[in-house]
Amino acid sequence: MNFLDAVYNAGVVGAGGAGFPTHMKMTKEVGTFIVNGAECEPLLEVDKFLMRDKTYELIKGMEIIAGNLKADRVVLGLKKKYKAEIKKLSDTIIELDSRVELFLMENFYPAGDEQIMVKDITGKSIPAGGIPLDVDAVVSNVGTVINVYEAIEEKPVTKKYVSVLGEVNNPIMLEVPIGTPFEECIKRAGGTKIKNYAIIEGGPMMGKIVHKEELAEKAVIKTTGALIILPEDHYVIKRKERPVAHILNESRAACIQCRMCTDMCPRYLIGHKLRPHRVMRAMGMGEEDEEVLMEALICCECNVCELFACPMGISPKSTNTYLKGVFREKGVRYTGDKEIPAADEMRDYRKIPVNRLIARLNLSKYYNNKISDLQELKADKVRIFLSQHIGKPAVPLVKEGDRVIEGQRIAEVGRDEFGANIHASINGVVSKIEKLYIEIDGMV
Repeated sequence: MNFLDAVYNAGVVGAGGAGFPTHMKMTKEVGTFIVNGAECEPLLEVDKFLMRDKTYELIKGMEIIAGNLKADRVVLGLKKKYKAEIKKLSDTIIELDSRVELFLMENFYPAGDEQIMVKDITGKSIPAGGIPLDVDAVVSNVGTVINVYEAIEEKPVTKKYVSVLGEVNNPIMLEVPIGTPFEECIKRAGGTKIKNYAIIEGGPMMGKIVHKEELAEKAVIKTTGALIILPEDHYVIKRKERPVAHILNESRAACIQCRMCTDMCPRYLIGHKLRPHRVMRAMGMGEEDEEVLMEALICCECNVCELFACPMGISPKSTNTYLKGVFREKGVRYTGDKEIPAADEMRDYRKIPVNRLIARLNLSKYYNNKISDLQELKADKVRIFLSQHIGKPAVPLVKEGDRVIEGQRIAEVGRDEFGANIHASINGVVSKIEKLYIEIDGMV
């Protein structure tokens, strides 16, 4: 079996972001293969754990992928402050006589953003609206690379590492079957300290909000990395949930055109023509300047403008997100400058220190939470979603009442389709098949 077939069969997707199907990503030869170990968001711990605990698999996986890509340079980007991880990685690189190099970054946000990492490692900015291939590079997440290594060993993606922290009694790192209910993860973390809470699935800057009443419907997917439990009236929760109409009215009434949102925007600083203050002005003044409004299409939604930069507490990112939806409905795509841009000369002075960001978000009490050692959670029942990735949902291969075993393919996409295969994560019986998911009961 060749490399791409093995990755396709195993259902590997990007483990740290939107879930790009990996077998569709690694079809071109490139000069530089980059692995992202910088944990873009504050409070996240999974990649650090994997770099310590799965070091051999990570380095060997990087070499396998780099060989397939014919890459001349193989780089793992991580933060200088990760002392234990750097030591373990360096020792393993020497032991394996590997050509992997470590690129050490400062502790700023968003160091782990794909385009920021490409700029820092290669010296080239990806064109606005472009991808790393445009500058002869491919980027993968630490977890993705380890899954690729296991795919070569014919082990499909059935497990996920998830950290559970915040307002829980025992902040914890868990290894769970794909499809494990969020409720079970929180229980294993000792339950919540507070009664009225909400959950951020992912990081505090770009993660999604899940409320208590939604918990019963939520389960771990291939891209889940963290569950952060916060008071339901916490600043971050409230800011993420403001109604669109309120956000747009604020844009019209409160934007003072200070341009801090633009001056601090990570994409603007690597040379993209994204000027949130101009977008806000066009929205506020009712200007029909589509060229300016279309700049919203290249917003990466990192939330720097909204949760850190704006002195008025208004919402440039949410305005951009709203405009993206409007343009998407019209079938409009970004058609701006595709040339490789030059970075802003002030970029190095406008990187946001994570400690300062954590303080601004009122998350300092959780920043140094000690995460207990890894624990394995064995789920009795799983809900496995058919779409855990960008692209086409997988099509079920099983029916209700079928007995399945861990690792069995239960839903698939075609080899040349944009999507990923799905596998049973526990032994059991298929108890329910719905439009969005397959449930497996392991107690039967």
